[in-house]
Amino acid sequence: MPNMKNAEKKILVDAKREVTNNNYEATMKTAIKKVEKAVASNDKEKASTALKTAIKSIDKATKNGVSSKNKSARNKARLTKKVNAME
Repeated sequence: MPNMKNAEKKILVDAKREVTNNNYEATMKTAIKKVEKAVASNDKEKASTALKTAIKSIDKATKNGVSSKNKSARNKARLTKKVNAME
């Protein structure tokens, strides 16, 4: 247990931050999985729509410090490459 008042407040802030970070990360991972699923089903239109959503969620996660810039750039490039390779 924290002994000081500021330590108690820090625990509350950390708990709130953890919830929001988990939401950003979960949204990002779900969007990535949707793109990969659309690519696997060979649906170009669905994949390109899912890619736009995924890029948006990846950028939001990066902006809020959940994901690093390099990781997000790698994910976006990998997904874009998969969608562009489709016929």
